[in-house]
Amino acid sequence: MTNPSTITVPDGQPYIDIVREFDAPAEAVYRAHTDPELIVEWLGPRGYRMELERWEIVPGGRYRYVHYDGDEGYAFNGIVHSASLENVIVQTFEFEGFPGVVSLEFLRIEDLGNGRCRVVGHSVYPTQESRDGMAQSGMERGINDGYERLDELLVKVAA
Repeated sequence: MTNPSTITVPDGQPYIDIVREFDAPAEAVYRAHTDPELIVEWLGPRGYRMELERWEIVPGGRYRYVHYDGDEGYAFNGIVHSASLENVIVQTFEFEGFPGVVSLEFLRIEDLGNGRCRVVGHSVYPTQESRDGMAQSGMERGINDGYERLDELLVKVAA
């Protein structure tokens, strides 16, 4: 059983909030977000292949990856400002198909006890138009597919 994702796109505000609970410990979910060998197993829509050029989820680190849907590639990059389980992961995020439109993302993983946790994401965009573009890009499918794939990976890693 997978938990639902709540995606909030408020009218008139340049941000998107995402909340999702996992039936796994916070440490395992944090590792799945930061370990390059694990991130390729779950991030993004089903059926897409992910290639990492760089994945340094540490303060001052950088990342760049490409999702492939067949031969069509979609590249993303950013700079990590903060990364720890105790605080948050803070990073920039840029879809290279729209260069210069950079969001600032905050990801907090809350321990709920009993081997469960909640992921809370907050993405702030430079304009309402850029936020609306992201919300209409198919982002919801990527989030839901990715988190379902993460559920599957967490079961496999725990076994």
